Order: sequence, then C-alpha cells, then structure tokens
Amino acid sequence: MKIRYALPALAAAAALVLTGCTNNAAEEGGGEAPEATSTIKVDDAAAALLPKELRDSGKIVIGTDAEYPPNEYKNDKGEPIGWGVDLANAVAAKLGLTPEWEILGFDSIIPRIQEGVVNLGSSSFTDTIERQKSVDFVNFLNAGSLWVAPTGSDVNPDDACGLTIAVQATTVQHTDELPRRDAECKAAGKPGIEILPFDGQPEVTNAVVNGMADAFSADLPVSGDAVAKTGGQLEAIGEVFDAAPYGFATEKGSDVTKAVQAALQSLMDDGTYLEILKGAGIESGALDKATINAGEN
Repeated sequence: MKIRYALPALAAAAALVLTGCTNNAAEEGGGEAPEATSTIKVDDAAAALLPKELRDSGKIVIGTDAEYPPNEYKNDKGEPIGWGVDLANAVAAKLGLTPEWEILGFDSIIPRIQEGVVNLGSSSFTDTIERQKSVDFVNFLNAGSLWVAPTGSDVNPDDACGLTIAVQATTVQHTDELPRRDAECKAAGKPGIEILPFDGQPEVTNAVVNGMADAFSADLPVSGDAVAKTGGQLEAIGEVFDAAPYGFATEKGSDVTKAVQAALQSLMDDGTYLEILKGAGIESGALDKATINAGEN
C-alpha cells in the first residue's frame, strides 16, 4: 500500500528547527516533546506488565544511533533529540520509568537488546521479517523510502544503473533495496549500482551535495529533512515506495514488548502520540493501534 505523507509540511517543520548539514542541533531548543513528559500520566496497567526487576529499577535503557535526523540525532551537547526520541521518552513516562539513553552504532543496538543490556531500541527501525527473528517490534508509524538527488538532475530511481548511490550503513535501503536494484541492473546486462555507505545520514547527505554520489535513498522523514536543510540544493525524486512500519525494538517474547505496546496504545488514546507526530509533520503515517511485528517483508 502506498502511504501518503505531507512532505511539504515535513520540510517546513524541519526548516524551522534544523540548520546546516551536520548531526548537531546547536540552534535547537532541546527537542522536548510537545507535551513535557513530566505531565504524562503513568498508565498503571501498562506498568504492571513490566518485569519486576525493570519496574523496580525505575529506569529504562534506550539504545539509539542518533545519526538519522529528524528522527533521532544529537544536540550541541551530544544528547539524543528528535521526534523519535520524544516518542520513546513519552513511552517511558507512561511506564513510570526514567529513560536512560545509550548512543550506539545502529547495527549494535539489536545485539545489545538480545544481551539484555538495552531494554528498548528507538532508532527508526524498519520492522522486517528478518529482524523479527532477533527481536520484537512495537509498531508506531507507517514509513517508506524516498530518493533525493541534486535539484534539476535527471536521476531516476527506477533506472539508476551505473550511478553511485549513498546510503546509511545497515539500513534497509543498504541491506535490501539497493542490492536488489543493483542485481536487477546486472541481470539486464547494464552496469551495476555503486553503493556508497556511511555511518551517519549527515555524511550521506553531504556526499550528494558534494558530488560524491548521484543520489541517496532513505526513509521519508529523513529525506524530507535533508531537502529542507540544504536550501534548495537537493530535491526529492520519484515516489515513496516500500512502505513498511517503524517499530521500537524489544527483547523477543518478553514482557517488555507487551508493556511498551500498552504504553504506546495509551499515548495513542490520550492524543499525545498524534501531537508528537503532528509536530514533526508526519501525522499522515500515524497508526490507530499499537501493533507487534506487523512488518511483512
């Protein structure tokens, strides 16, 4: 199913709060949720689903890559901010827990959850069948991919053979989409796609701005943010594709999964969830129900 997003609204919102092409936010006001988490009422039923040791600890350790603006990135103090951070903080508040953020490499978050060191992964995880083998996902957004190229270029995502395409390492665009497109090019007897991975999205964006790559592929909120931040140097090309849900990652088969699902549903029911998404301009990707492992690809 094609998901419709308000890209102009997203770009406008990003332009108001983000400047430059780095992962910092020195000019921002801290990335607080629209409603401060201190005013969010604890959902006792959701909190009761937590494992006793986690509930008694009073905190929840949340892992994030913080290199994927506007979802999760760093302020000038190196602290994680963004609408994805706001939503995870709100989930923690519903559970009566204090969030303790741990910034990690994207590909190390799921292993840390499996080890029991991290309780929750909040890093724009696309819920996929393959990832479901390792962790559970509590779904909170319909997302999709969108390409970005220099303004006025003739790049076509459906005919990118022979081009260099930048991408953030270990994202679904890196592991699934671009290898698939590359294989299709070669099967048709055309030059393959040179896939150029970087650790962080700001480096991906800069690679296209600086001419190292012809385009990049990323999740829609990230693509919209990059277009807004570069002052007309970049533009979105093609249409949103590969629609799939984002999810908070949790230990597979754990009570934490059930508790996070209940907390997220409580945020949906009281309006806080939609308020956070509206603040980021991505409310058209909102879900009505907090689902688990809804990814089908």
